[in-house]
Amino acid sequence: MPTARRSRVWSCLALLLASVLCGLLAGAALIVITIPDHVVELGNPDPALAPIERTALAAYLMLRRHALDQPAGSAGEPIDFEVTSGESAAAVLHRMQSLEIVDEPLLLQAYLRYLGIDRTIQAGHYTLSGGMTLRDLATTLQHASLPAIVLTVPEGWRIEQIAEALADAQTPFSAAQFLEAVRIGSYSASLLAEIPDPTNLEGFLFPDTYHLTQNSQASELVATMLETFDQRVDPELRAAYAQQGLSLYQAVTLASIVEREAVVPDERPLIASVFLNRLAQGMKLDADPTVQYALGRQADGAWWKTALTLEDLQLDSPHNTYLYAGLPPSPIASPGLSALRAVAFPEASPYLYFRAACDGSGQHAFAETFEQQLLNACP
Repeated sequence: MPTARRSRVWSCLALLLASVLCGLLAGAALIVITIPDHVVELGNPDPALAPIERTALAAYLMLRRHALDQPAGSAGEPIDFEVTSGESAAAVLHRMQSLEIVDEPLLLQAYLRYLGIDRTIQAGHYTLSGGMTLRDLATTLQHASLPAIVLTVPEGWRIEQIAEALADAQTPFSAAQFLEAVRIGSYSASLLAEIPDPTNLEGFLFPDTYHLTQNSQASELVATMLETFDQRVDPELRAAYAQQGLSLYQAVTLASIVEREAVVPDERPLIASVFLNRLAQGMKLDADPTVQYALGRQADGAWWKTALTLEDLQLDSPHNTYLYAGLPPSPIASPGLSALRAVAFPEASPYLYFRAACDGSGQHAFAETFEQQLLNACP
């Protein structure tokens, strides 16, 4: 809630309470003089409060002071609660009420407002429960528990790139330990049953942002990435793959190629349709990223060679889709949800070819025939 609006709300409440209590309280001074112990019990009020608002809040909180030390809600189990940056106190308390952490959010809001700490709730993670008192909650919300380590895995990375990013993220385990954990293959039985070689998880380590601690282990990260994949690739997507005549593994393999081919996100469903059309006709995919994957790391440290030569296209590798028809034997990178959905729901098209447009936009020119493909070549 904006500060000005919040102030008006509390000012109106203050006027109402002040009117009701005017026969009992003659102002803030009378509160302090008459019942100093209770005022001390509430804590020091926010000096920015107007006197009449401070009086009304103090009176209300004194009437409800015993409730401040009772369990705040009915949620018995600890809950991981996240406050996002810029989220208002009112929004935070509303979500706490929906999770049954707080039964009386207005009382907690009044307490926060009285102390002036409604403006200092920190963004981050908290462990909260309904067994905490309102005072405990007010104090806890001032000290967020932030993840010690944040690892972001972009779409289109191969496993080795993920491993190399661990050093920059300062994870407690090394790239070698991560690669070893990937090869172990002792993770979700339901998912691994759909992977021909459970020691090769390429394509199934879902690209996302992961929060780690200094006690995290490499195997825990791998398990979390696989679980995230299992959650994101829901039954709707799996059913759509089956309608395309693709197993989950084949769909992920194709999605990884679409991920690496597409520069403009909106083109992914159309690129997916080209590859599906070629597969249906028994044509080779002729996909550059599969050759780049087979070439591996370059002398300059890059994992994806940008300018392929005719010699590169003759590389004898089962991943080289210029030489071998059908899908490569494994995914070549971790596809994001957009690429995965593009394979599940491709755009209907007659196209069998595409090449990069000549304007440098990252878009592609599509063609139905090889002759049209040649005409789309840059001058």
